[in-house]
Amino acid sequence: MSFQSLGFLAFLAVTLAVCLPVGRRSPRGGAALLTIASAVFYLLGPGGWTVVLGGLVCLLLGIAVTAWALRRLGRAGADRRRTLALACVYHIAVLVGFKYAGFLTGGAVEVGWAPLGLSFFTFQQLWLLKEAYTGEYTPRSGDPLLLYGLFFPIVTSGPILRPDTFFPQLRGENFLRPDWADAAAGCYAICCGTIKKVLLADAFGTVVNNGWAHLGELSAPAAWLVILGYTFQLYFDFSGYCDIAAGVARLFGIRLPVNFDSPYRSASVTEFWKRWHITLTTFLRECLYFPLGGSRRGTARTYWNILIIFLVSGLWHGAGWTFLVWGALHGLAQILERAWGKRRDRLPLLLRWGLTFLFINIAWVFFRAPDCAGALELLGRAVTGGLARPEPWLLEDLLAQETDAVQMLFPAVAASWWDTLRVLLLYGAGMTAALWPRNVIRRMEDFCPTLWRGVGVTVLTAWCVLSFNGVTTFIYSNF
Repeated sequence: MSFQSLGFLAFLAVTLAVCLPVGRRSPRGGAALLTIASAVFYLLGPGGWTVVLGGLVCLLLGIAVTAWALRRLGRAGADRRRTLALACVYHIAVLVGFKYAGFLTGGAVEVGWAPLGLSFFTFQQLWLLKEAYTGEYTPRSGDPLLLYGLFFPIVTSGPILRPDTFFPQLRGENFLRPDWADAAAGCYAICCGTIKKVLLADAFGTVVNNGWAHLGELSAPAAWLVILGYTFQLYFDFSGYCDIAAGVARLFGIRLPVNFDSPYRSASVTEFWKRWHITLTTFLRECLYFPLGGSRRGTARTYWNILIIFLVSGLWHGAGWTFLVWGALHGLAQILERAWGKRRDRLPLLLRWGLTFLFINIAWVFFRAPDCAGALELLGRAVTGGLARPEPWLLEDLLAQETDAVQMLFPAVAASWWDTLRVLLLYGAGMTAALWPRNVIRRMEDFCPTLWRGVGVTVLTAWCVLSFNGVTTFIYSNF
């Protein structure tokens, strides 16, 4: 079920109406109902019944394996290392079997489908096993593993929850007992995330899709509109999802971790990964980088470890050479920054930001491209495509309903002027929102409703609701 639909709003309203009253009397009973609602949400996801039911069964089997491992890890005299290895191998094997069989066999073996959100689910289960093994988190008998694995706001696209920040909240006073501050902040985040997705991400996606469909005809300005458009599309799509997820969770008295912290304000690639998909970065650092030795075994080994975790990050996002190239580029960029050291810090801040933002844009081309040849062609068009004005097809269907309204109200407005205005408004709004110092998640921490904020958010949210029919699915649900 898509977040940006009237069906989801109805599902959320019913779930709140059922779970909150029960949760106030019995948190355990409320948690059980929330788990059932999460399973229903998954079953209402995209795909036929065979796919969604098979996906849910796969996740339930994974949770059962985790539960078995946790019991053995807490038992005196058990072979804890073998238990951990067996459980981790199972989860990784399922992930590899569904997502990478075709890539690893050259297409000879192809599963054809994968459980929705399997990548996020797998890393979350591995994180729980790792922390139980090291003692960073001690599981309790009443911990609802099913809710941890199926919690519907995060099941399809994260963020990745670490156990020591999730399970304690279920035993806290706010679980299923949100106050008015939680409700206000939650509704605000849901509205802002929807605005990001519907009015920004999908609008940029229109330009991006049109550009890739006419790749060989792009001028240099058009190519840069496509490149920059995808940079914004991906950010507003994924951060919009995380805003909605955080808002929904807050309505149940649960606080999700910050997953985005204005990443495009970063002045280095290293800083970018401290702000972009923070839970993934934390997982890879704690569950892979540190066990590999981190930075404790010399410079060469440190550089090798950095490259490994970003290659894994690339593969986690998708089975393809383009994702590996994207991961390798980010790994090599961080190695270069470490080698450059403090000399880079002496460069003007604006120059460091510009170099970082340019690199991020170029790297995203490989993330979006169907193959490496296509990525290189787009980058080539950005340099050698000439300075011709972008063709009208690049903006086809961009803000189509709004365009019809403008032409009806102002028929004398020339199409070329409206095309220019659409681009300026969209990319100006995208850059402003991406670079704004205080983002949605930070504002939720001490959210204070105001009249003007309420009016603005209400108007934009109503605009989004009227546009629900043309909304696409979240990009990261494919990973």
